[in-house]
Amino acid sequence: MTVEDSIREAIVAELRRQAEIGEGRLTVEETEKGVTLNGPVDLDDLVMVVMGSVAGGP
Repeated sequence: MTVEDSIREAIVAELRRQAEIGEGRLTVEETEKGVTLNGPVDLDDLVMVVMGSVAGGP
């Protein structure tokens, strides 16, 4: 797995987590070519996940 793959997986997982706790305000639809989002995204949490992924964190 490449670093890019790890970051991509971390981003999608975080967006799905935010959608689960967002009481329906955020929807995430993943396709072969990308991700479609509808709703608010907490960028601070997303940045933390990306930084952790780059640093080799969980």
